[in-house]
Amino acid sequence: MYRKPASTARRTGKRFARTLLCTSLAAAISAVAQAQMSESTSETETSTAAAKRPNILVILADDLGYTDLGAYGSEIETPNLDDLAQQGLRFSKYRTAPSCAPTRAMLMSGVDSHRAGVANIAEALTPTQSHSPFYQGHLRKDVVTIATQLKDAGYHTYMAGKWHLGYKDPALRPINRGFEQTVMMPYSGGDNWSDKSYLPLYEKTLWFENGEPFELPEDFYSSEFLVDKAIAQIDSNRADGKPFFTYLPFMAVHMPMQAPRKYTQKYLETYRQGWDPIRSQRQQAAKAMGLVPADAAMKHMNTTAEWATLSEEEQRYNAKRMAVYAGMVDAMDVHIGRLLQYLKDIGEYDNTVIVFTSDNGPEPNEITGPQRLLMLKLLDYTDDYETLGEKGSFATIGPSFASAAAAPLGHYKFHSGEGGMRVPLVVSGPAVADVLRGQISHATAYVKDLAPTLLELAGVADHRGQYRGRTVEPMTGRSLLPLLEQPSTAVYGPEDTIAYEIGGNAALIKGDYKITFNRGPNNDGQWHLYHIERDPGETTPLEQQEPARFAELLSDYETYVRDNGVLPVPPDYNQRRQVTRNAVRQRLPQIAFAAGLLLAGVAALLLWRRRRRR
Repeated sequence: MYRKPASTARRTGKRFARTLLCTSLAAAISAVAQAQMSESTSETETSTAAAKRPNILVILADDLGYTDLGAYGSEIETPNLDDLAQQGLRFSKYRTAPSCAPTRAMLMSGVDSHRAGVANIAEALTPTQSHSPFYQGHLRKDVVTIATQLKDAGYHTYMAGKWHLGYKDPALRPINRGFEQTVMMPYSGGDNWSDKSYLPLYEKTLWFENGEPFELPEDFYSSEFLVDKAIAQIDSNRADGKPFFTYLPFMAVHMPMQAPRKYTQKYLETYRQGWDPIRSQRQQAAKAMGLVPADAAMKHMNTTAEWATLSEEEQRYNAKRMAVYAGMVDAMDVHIGRLLQYLKDIGEYDNTVIVFTSDNGPEPNEITGPQRLLMLKLLDYTDDYETLGEKGSFATIGPSFASAAAAPLGHYKFHSGEGGMRVPLVVSGPAVADVLRGQISHATAYVKDLAPTLLELAGVADHRGQYRGRTVEPMTGRSLLPLLEQPSTAVYGPEDTIAYEIGGNAALIKGDYKITFNRGPNNDGQWHLYHIERDPGETTPLEQQEPARFAELLSDYETYVRDNGVLPVPPDYNQRRQVTRNAVRQRLPQIAFAAGLLLAGVAALLLWRRRRRR
């Protein structure tokens, strides 16, 4: 932890105070003069020391899978992030909540997502839940962000990217939550080429700069634009020598998956073999790297289709969907490389702690049938093969390739399986001991731990629930600094627990064991127990063999429910369906108009065919 040097002024002042007792008035005057000179020197030394505190750069990908980086076993080209991993420390058992806003709330505060007010994304809350202070869908005002604390400690604080923690009340915008300069998109996602909405929930994707709405440039592409903004923010105050905290939450690789053609084309043949070979290749790579045990099994998801049953055209189309996804990851890495080069050019790279991670596992949802036709019509998108991923196109990868992105883990976003929770975490820079560079930490870590870790690195004390004279939510994450300073260290003991709940899906980890609960329609809606150290793929449930341990972890989960205000979801709750319902409520007139046009078009087509037959 950073500590200021002892004040030269204080030491000098004490010497002259003692001298004052036995010397003449002239000597006393001389002492005062010398003390003033010493005080000036001390202030300069303290300012210099503060300037030497590390810069902090947090890069957050959106819906990136466990093995989507080369450093974690991917076939996707990510040389800049791989270099960070080689210079820093990779984590094999770092977990988040399996949904974006709850994770972001914990990252920003070190507070459990429920107690932070973001038990689920705002778009998926039921009317009953929204009455609870823990289910507001935005970061509560009695939660202090790390940006606020770092700004108060003398850091410049910048943000460029997706916020998703509240914006309708201006007090909730990041410019009023501790960030000095911001460029932000407030929603769950948005188009990467324009301000078009990707969901019927929104009329268009809003963007704010320093709290005020602004229009995107004509040549907008999200990853390039956000890095340009991050560089400009850092550069704006570079001359004053103060350290900076930059938060860079990308839109990549949230749906719609979109990438410039040159990146997609690199991968057009890569995925023609289908998802199963990619899963196997990534599993073997993760084992070879030591990320998972060499004998760990891999779960086959019942949502993964049989590649051989698809037609040639279907295979070709699905392969390009994943090529767009890979291109989007590739493009993000290229633009991250530009930011890293900028830091090197201005001489700040070696004094910058860099954290790269994802908010949750890969997105499995895809929209099919009449609902897809309606959505494409309403939002003015196409899904043609030739332009897939380009401007005006809407692409997803679906559950089959999502299971490949999460390999060798089971499940994906929204679910309590490891594929939804376990994601890459790379920490690089001066915080990492030389002996650990290029290594893998197998210690358990959770997203709540990042806030206290970064604050300790900056020399900022834990507020312990009291800040600026008011009571706030205390941080419950743990500093990971011991893991960065020496090998073979743990910050969680065998009796410590990590738990979460989102949309009725839940998990609790204690020591080497984990219980999970996943609701339908593709899950059994039952609690299961796994030895998560030996079986990270969650292939062998143990609740029948170890009933006492199973009961113990269930009891621990009930404690978590009570302590964090967890509310049950309705028996028929479905996250995707709830988002659709909320969208219909908000945009019923527009949806009705689009549906009317679609029905009129179908009726006209049927009438035309009938006349042709006559």
